[in-house]
Amino acid sequence: MIQAADVREWRGHDVVDTGGHRIGALEAIYVDTSTDEPAMATVLVGLPTRHRLVFVPLDGAIVGPGYVKVDYDKALVKKSPSIGTDDVLPAEEEADIFQHYGLTYRPGAGGERQLARR
Repeated sequence: MIQAADVREWRGHDVVDTGGHRIGALEAIYVDTSTDEPAMATVLVGLPTRHRLVFVPLDGAIVGPGYVKVDYDKALVKKSPSIGTDDVLPAEEEADIFQHYGLTYRPGAGGERQLARR
């Protein structure tokens, strides 16, 4: 499991799927606000003139030398909800990411966001 203290070291590392196919470069880690544990990563994908950031869950992720292997197929990740490279994830779009992967979305009791960027 990815440790929150180490996430800064992985920025720029390759993100690969279960078959070892490169998806893109790790850009940032988002933690679950209720546990402060890494929950999602943004991955830089696209053509050099049209980059975007897609989200992928980190449950079941494995860290290796120079890569993070996620437990999701490349095609599924590339179809994930995305943001621009200079954008911030709007709170109202968080649930869409969880729905894309068939995961349960659990905002805080007061409606707080479930994800926070680290």
